[in-house]
Amino acid sequence: MSQISPKRSLPDVGVIVPSGGRGERAGDGPPKQFRAIAGVPMLLRSLEAFLAFDEVREIVVPLPEDYLDQPPAWLAAVLSDRVHTVKGGATRAASVHNGFLALSPSRNIILIHDAARPFVNRDTVWRIIEKVAAGLSAIAATPVRDTLKRSGEEGVILETVDRTGLWQAQTPQGFPRDVLARSYGDMMRSKDTLHATDEASLVEQAGYAVHLVEDSTTNFKVTTREDFALANAIARE
Repeated sequence: MSQISPKRSLPDVGVIVPSGGRGERAGDGPPKQFRAIAGVPMLLRSLEAFLAFDEVREIVVPLPEDYLDQPPAWLAAVLSDRVHTVKGGATRAASVHNGFLALSPSRNIILIHDAARPFVNRDTVWRIIEKVAAGLSAIAATPVRDTLKRSGEEGVILETVDRTGLWQAQTPQGFPRDVLARSYGDMMRSKDTLHATDEASLVEQAGYAVHLVEDSTTNFKVTTREDFALANAIARE
């Protein structure tokens, strides 16, 4: 799916798809990323979106330890030199760090995408790759459209929050390899722990600018039973 002139070399993109969690808020059953949406496992939908790009040379999937040796058959079928697994961490951030360490050092563009966002827009992926190829960090995001309230005790509204300039962070999030490596280095030197809710916040704390790429609201994170119902309806359409 290359969109670059044949006269130019393709960007060397590595993708980390953290899948080490259990998704307990989705209810009983296998890890939520393994559950099907309209017959297709959610993680597989996310992987296929990136496998469509020639620029994506490698995908690392951090998994729960008990699935490393025996991944689901549908996942085992796509594992190759291009797609491989690694042990997930105790947190999402730790899983992403494990994935980063497992990527080939030649991957100079690093994307991180939530396995639980199965409807990632390929145009958004490409725009983020372009940003990072230009030396910038960038994330998919949508402007906040709802009225926001800040509450106090017992759910009483304290104030209405001005939503001007507020965005909801999504994935993929993309970074030049050296920027992400330096950000991890800063964190290690400060003896901080890997609890960042996303990699953009880690990079921001290290002093780097992160750019927003407007995304679609259909690229939502599937978390609860209600989200699965909505995802199935979207997939069937």
